[in-house]
Amino acid sequence: MSSAVRYSIIVPVFNRPQEIEELLESLTHQTYTNFEVLIVEDGSTITCEAVYEKYTNRLNLKYFFKPNSGPGPSRNFGYQQARGEYFVVFDSDCILPPHYFSSVENFLSHTHLDAWGGADRGHEGFTAVQQAMAFTMSSVFTTGGIRGNEKRLGSFQPRSFNMGISKNVFLKTGGFKFDRFAEDIEFSLRMKQSGFRIGYIPEAYVYHKRRTNFKQFFWQVFNFGRGRVLVNRVHSGAVKITHWLPAFYTIGLLSLLVMLPIDYRWSALGFGVYLLHLLALTISAYEKTHSLKVTLLVAPAAIVQLVGYGAGFLRENLRFLHM
Repeated sequence: MSSAVRYSIIVPVFNRPQEIEELLESLTHQTYTNFEVLIVEDGSTITCEAVYEKYTNRLNLKYFFKPNSGPGPSRNFGYQQARGEYFVVFDSDCILPPHYFSSVENFLSHTHLDAWGGADRGHEGFTAVQQAMAFTMSSVFTTGGIRGNEKRLGSFQPRSFNMGISKNVFLKTGGFKFDRFAEDIEFSLRMKQSGFRIGYIPEAYVYHKRRTNFKQFFWQVFNFGRGRVLVNRVHSGAVKITHWLPAFYTIGLLSLLVMLPIDYRWSALGFGVYLLHLLALTISAYEKTHSLKVTLLVAPAAIVQLVGYGAGFLRENLRFLHM
């Protein structure tokens, strides 16, 4: 390994030692190895120090414990300790394919980027619920997943589950400004406004577990919806019509439920439109996953995702109106 570190991997973690172990294990299988790993324990009561000790002889690994402050400040703390040319952040519930850093290194060898990101996917080793949630978060039939693509350099907004920046970007921007709730979107918009070259690397994807059940998933996407409104208060125009769609979906669904005992026919017609959407999503899921169990869970996952995001989005807009 070169004495100069190419990539510094920063992973904030809060009470999730099992997740960190799976992420570190995947890092031991990377085909490109000029990187260091910084675990930032964000005030956990269940720490991953024992996991860190287990991997100290297998990775260039550092461990830091700090008071709880949220993922944004924790990533900034990691940036400040990092020695690499590039800083890469992952969520603790991510697993990397062996070619991740080889793909990034190859891409950067012919295309200059100041910041990049990649997609997230489900993995066959995940539970059926986790695979269903991973599918809905990247499906064209929902509003989740990757926005922008490699053909539109500069339109892509990296997300913090899989985001790389140059050291220079951190020095000039100061990193994350929000402590949580869409802190990555705000950072991506600020990087773009500063003139940095941002891109999407197709092969730099991660396997993202997200939450373990639909209740946790609901509150995760609820906060995504809240976060988009918070970002719009700092970056006017950050909310587009597409961000309103889950809110319209949620309002429409609630309206149909209220109207059902009043006007059954019109309600049935409305529910038919919703069912057609879910049918298209379900067919797409089976074509991609070839798993009947996962496919059957995609419809409820999509409803949770859209209603959760829509509810959070509406809640934050209403709170703003009453301020």
